Amino acid sequence: MSGFSLDAGPLKEPLGFIRALEWIFSIFAFATAGVFSGRSSSIVQCPSETKVININASFAYPFRLNMVEYKVPTCNNGTLVSQYLIGDYSSSAEFFVSVGVFAFLYCSATLVLYLGFQNVYRQTSRGPIVDLLVTGAFAFLWLVSSSAWAKGLTDIKFSCSPSTLINSIQHCQDHSAKCSLGETPSMGKLNASVIFGFLNLILWGGNCWFIFKETAWHRPANPPPSVEGGVGQS
Repeated sequence: MSGFSLDAGPLKEPLGFIRALEWIFSIFAFATAGVFSGRSSSIVQCPSETKVININASFAYPFRLNMVEYKVPTCNNGTLVSQYLIGDYSSSAEFFVSVGVFAFLYCSATLVLYLGFQNVYRQTSRGPIVDLLVTGAFAFLWLVSSSAWAKGLTDIKFSCSPSTLINSIQHCQDHSAKCSLGETPSMGKLNASVIFGFLNLILWGGNCWFIFKETAWHRPANPPPSVEGGVGQS
């Protein structure tokens, strides 16, 4: 087996260039979802009290919202009781982030192979075939995880909206207290994570074609002799 020899040439070809894009977009996908934190709030003023009470619910990845506690007034001598947000969306969030992390690791390994051991990669038939199968598997995982995470994000937006907080308070439902919307959590990073997830799906799915061209299925190892060569030898 030949030693490591750095050659940036494959980055100028679709095979290496798309793999570099996959490496970048996989980081964006899991980073925008995995480091997110937000806060939702609403404002309540009980009829017998002049003090305005701010209700705050802070949440973060992995979005086990049913464990997020926030205090709501009972409108009885200023006492507060605990309530919890609705839903547990950790499965879809952690699945999405895990796919992104493993995709990043695989891209790192294959970029080293492309740039440092390109001769070994193209001289053996097993390397491109394994690369094709793994890339196709990641394309499928990006489809499943991005779809599940998009549905989970929709539910998270509903559960964490200030209007949902207000609807969970009995005195706001029967209009015995004055309730108004407070801070709406910014979901820009989470929206971006879904977009990056589907962009990864396109990149990994499209890259399957360029990897397939490196396999023996598309390019036979021993091409048959040309017709002209056969006529000249007869």
